[in-house]
Amino acid sequence: MGIVNGKTYLSRISGLSTEIWLDGEKVQDLSNHPAFKGILHSKASLYDLQCQPNLKEEMTFLSPLSGDSIGMSYLQPKTKEDLRRRRKMIERWAKETAGMMGRSPDYLNTVIMSFATSASLLEGKENCYPKHIQSLYEAAREKDLSFTHTFITPQVNRSSMYLEYSNEPISAQIIEKNNKGLIIKGARLLATQGGLTDELLVFGAPRFAKEEAFAFAIPSDTKGVRFLCRESYVGGESTIDYPLSSRFEEMDSIVVFDNVLVPWERVFFHEDLETANMFLSQSSFNSFAYHQVITRQIVKTEFILGLAENMINTINVGEYQHIQEKMAEIIIGLETLKALIEKAENDALLNDQGFMIPNKTILLVASNIFPKIYPRFSEILQLIGASGLVSLPTEKMFHSEVGKDLNQYLQATCRSADERNKIFRLAWDLTMSSFGTRQTQYERYFFGDPVRLSGFLYNNYPKSDYVERINEFLTE
Repeated sequence: MGIVNGKTYLSRISGLSTEIWLDGEKVQDLSNHPAFKGILHSKASLYDLQCQPNLKEEMTFLSPLSGDSIGMSYLQPKTKEDLRRRRKMIERWAKETAGMMGRSPDYLNTVIMSFATSASLLEGKENCYPKHIQSLYEAAREKDLSFTHTFITPQVNRSSMYLEYSNEPISAQIIEKNNKGLIIKGARLLATQGGLTDELLVFGAPRFAKEEAFAFAIPSDTKGVRFLCRESYVGGESTIDYPLSSRFEEMDSIVVFDNVLVPWERVFFHEDLETANMFLSQSSFNSFAYHQVITRQIVKTEFILGLAENMINTINVGEYQHIQEKMAEIIIGLETLKALIEKAENDALLNDQGFMIPNKTILLVASNIFPKIYPRFSEILQLIGASGLVSLPTEKMFHSEVGKDLNQYLQATCRSADERNKIFRLAWDLTMSSFGTRQTQYERYFFGDPVRLSGFLYNNYPKSDYVERINEFLTE
């Protein structure tokens, strides 16, 4: 089968009987619902992109099973050039979405691919099924399936010694096993695009409860699975008034498992605390996930730089040194991330399974940088726009009888009033709307608590050579 186009993707998602709840109501017509149709059609445009003849070589490779063209994000790299090919494809999709779609299909495709490259870590372990991971990877690759995932438990009590004591499970856990599979009950958090994909990937890595130690993937419309959505951040359908939220509002959801049967052939492992806590850190998951995410974040930073410069030119403030200093912050962040992603590729090494893995340490450095600089980038756009971001008229106002007033009083140095308004509304939607503030929080916590990320970097960074150098210096 190979790659699908946007029409096939939309048809497939519409054909599912996924249970999605929004604002107290069960969603009936997903593809035409105001909260979902923008993101669905934006995703469809990505699938269309990979089917364009002039981009086929960049976006796809040939299946080793069928010979069909399949998505480049499923490529298991064997060389450094393969890593660069993957990055070019990720950049192409990210530019199509201005880097705003954190769960573009290539992210979870990359995760599934990384799991398959590391499946051998489960060989010979009790309650572990590495062949199931490989089977899922091949099915996803050959059918161009889309995924969301949930890795987070509900925030009932985040103290270090909390143990759940409840008659009814809160965090999703195994409550029964039978000859058909696992029975899961409880909830998991933050499935971005929950219900908008073919499949749901679930991974649990608890510290204490083996009932919560599992990994599996199931169709999104599996009986008993419910997606409970937060409030929609789509401001409206106008791409002038809401240039980003109307197209890229991804939606986040709580996933409820109401006695869900997970067939054995869909289970990767279960009730194994050691494996659950080892797999993500020892597998190639972090390396490939960081590689995809940081590539997208570079594209997003380029977009922010272009938007900021457009604002500066529009109101002619480029001569001021405080503006130049702020722009230099964005440039430094952008070029630092670019340098780190290239170094991670240049320092890539083959693992024991023969796959080329980008340098995790370098990518971890980058992943520690972006959560700190992105909120600052958002602030810089706000500071450049100043009061000009506060009183922005809507598209309809320009077509009303007071439109002539707007054209007179909102004109800019080198732009008409409606052109100026479009630029500033884009900056507003990115930094001040509900969509924009969610983007800031999303990037701040994309890979988890920034403090823990820093701790992980410190504890895993190779420091011994530098320590020994000091000891030798003192001895001399």
